[in-house]
Amino acid sequence: MKFIELTVHTSTEGSELIADIMWRYTNYGVAISDVKDVIALQENKVMYWDYMDDELTADLSGDVMVKAFVATDIADETIPKIRQDIEEMQANCGGCMPLGSLEMTKREIEGDDWIEIWKKHFRPLHIGSKIVVVPEWIAYEKQDFEEIVKLDSNMAFGTGEHETTSMCLELLQEYLTDKSVCIDVGCGSGILGISAVKLGAKYAYLTDIDYVAVESAKHNCDLNGVAQKVTVAHSNLLDNSEVCGDIMLANITADILQMLAPSIPKNLKKGGTLILSGIIESKLDLVLKAYGEQDLTLDKQVKKGEWYALAFKSL
Repeated sequence: MKFIELTVHTSTEGSELIADIMWRYTNYGVAISDVKDVIALQENKVMYWDYMDDELTADLSGDVMVKAFVATDIADETIPKIRQDIEEMQANCGGCMPLGSLEMTKREIEGDDWIEIWKKHFRPLHIGSKIVVVPEWIAYEKQDFEEIVKLDSNMAFGTGEHETTSMCLELLQEYLTDKSVCIDVGCGSGILGISAVKLGAKYAYLTDIDYVAVESAKHNCDLNGVAQKVTVAHSNLLDNSEVCGDIMLANITADILQMLAPSIPKNLKKGGTLILSGIIESKLDLVLKAYGEQDLTLDKQVKKGEWYALAFKSL
């Protein structure tokens, strides 16, 4: 089987956003090539090489390549849709972060073995003290203290690999109780809501404006056996203000978080916890100010890489 390898040139900050868009249109894999990841692995002592070309680490131009693999029979229809979504994302971002050139190139490749090669890059991911995110095709033996969250082969919209998602999961484990009702705004794959129920939450409400994300979240809820304790809604935010959560989570970009600041608290119970992530340093003060004006007080601030996550308490 042949594929079109579609490459978009972007930045470290924009790479996850581009990857999320690509995942909407392919089940055959998305890959991010960022030299900063290699450098981070070395500096954090996660992985070692006997030899690494100096030219690799010398290339700090900021050019990051995100590749999607699209079946040739649908490429002519699919690639313009990807381009359109990227252009809309760029317009909505409004300069909130560097996105690079967004130059797009494509080439035809033989891809019979691509799916299996791509799957080898994924592994069980331990986040916090309890959660282990496991791709559905990997056999994993659960330890007594662990809660397993399985994600399907189309691991779109949040897998725990990115700092923004892992920080949300770590904060969730700190604040969650067995009486908690959780709301995830912009749920993506459903990883946060599913994790909440797995950790003992009473119920979880998940919302997203992207239909594909909603379907992905529903599928992953079924996969994890939590569908009876989860509602997944295709909406901008919960339209029903009578639905209130003890914990609300929003792992979105800073500009959207600012826009939602007046709306989100209506669905948060008094004394509840609001967890926000997806915030770069240049937008941190703006987000803090926006939510500080909503009868919320900052309880915790954490940072991973270039990203921040915040936990607020409702007064």
